[in-house]
Amino acid sequence: MSVFSLRGATPAVRSPLEVVPALPCVDDLVASFRPTDPLVCLRPATIVDAAEKFVAAFPGDTLYAVKTNPDPTVLRAVWDGGVRHFDCASIAEIELIRGMFPDAGIYFMHPVKSRPAIAQAYTLHDVRTFVLDSMVELEKIRAETGHAGDLDLIVRIAMPPLGAFSDLSAKFGAPHAEAVALLRAASTHALRVGVSFHVGSQCMDPLAWRRALILTGRVIAEAGVPIDIIDVGGGFPVAYAGMEPPPLGAFIAEIESSLDALNLGSTPHLWAEPGRALVAAGTSVVVQVQGRRGDALYINDGIFGSLSDAGAPGFRYPARLLRPSDAAEHGFACWGPTCDSNDFMRGPFMLPHDVSEGDWVEIGQLGAYATAVRTRFNGFDRAQTVAVRDRAML
Repeated sequence: MSVFSLRGATPAVRSPLEVVPALPCVDDLVASFRPTDPLVCLRPATIVDAAEKFVAAFPGDTLYAVKTNPDPTVLRAVWDGGVRHFDCASIAEIELIRGMFPDAGIYFMHPVKSRPAIAQAYTLHDVRTFVLDSMVELEKIRAETGHAGDLDLIVRIAMPPLGAFSDLSAKFGAPHAEAVALLRAASTHALRVGVSFHVGSQCMDPLAWRRALILTGRVIAEAGVPIDIIDVGGGFPVAYAGMEPPPLGAFIAEIESSLDALNLGSTPHLWAEPGRALVAAGTSVVVQVQGRRGDALYINDGIFGSLSDAGAPGFRYPARLLRPSDAAEHGFACWGPTCDSNDFMRGPFMLPHDVSEGDWVEIGQLGAYATAVRTRFNGFDRAQTVAVRDRAML
């Protein structure tokens, strides 16, 4: 999706720090243009603010996880917030970032990459940092970079489930003994060697990073090689309806104290890979109610569009009715527009009891992953996108 102008509305812009006051607001757009397709509303100023706060708080390099939301307006807002480093998982993401930000630091953080992607990243896009979690991947990286001597090689260590909303421990990461062997092998071929881990997505417990760093410290100690980089991954949480995380400072404090406790001698460079924490609050979607059956609303977006995490994962999102109402709030479930019966969002979405067919509803906190994983299923991918001046809904 790309940012557009709604039939003569204030044009969407590319420099949010300078022109946010000139952007339209959601209510005015809906009142003027009465959209019959979903309207994705980007909040550049919200993203700029979140990026600035993370960069200021984190005692190392902040690598934005591009997969979270690769919309160019979002990326520009992240850049305007001070982020100069990008966690990329594919050659397409690398090409996007290099094209937009020629001087950006780009890091190929997918642990299992195709050979052409490795070669293109190294030779065409000046990527020198590669993550790996197996000896096969180490050999691929060495071969496709011509056994280069200027690589940063980062060994991803497997973690047990650490209580995150979405556990990421099953797919990637080298177990302890293999991680030890990989560190020793990588250190003989790398300009700099490091370790990384991921505690899981939307992790509400700061102590998860302490436990992860204790396990990481054991791998480092057994490997017996100097470590130049420790990447504490992503997973930093944000607020959703009914889900209020501790402040960012609590997570940073655990990371810093846990690193100190490792007693590594020299101080490794510290990286983090936030995605959700930077952009979740920066997007909403305006949907139209197409029908109502009791406590269930039929809307024109759903789990195959912007609301995938409202389906099986069960995320609850803030919602508001875009017209005045004195009716008491009520919890609604929602059906999406497709003919698939799985296109269901239990919610509850808290809205005035008198919501009815034809009403517009804004659903917030959708900047992380939601719009990035939209599909064309049943031909309903007709959402349009606009930048707005509104504040975050949470």
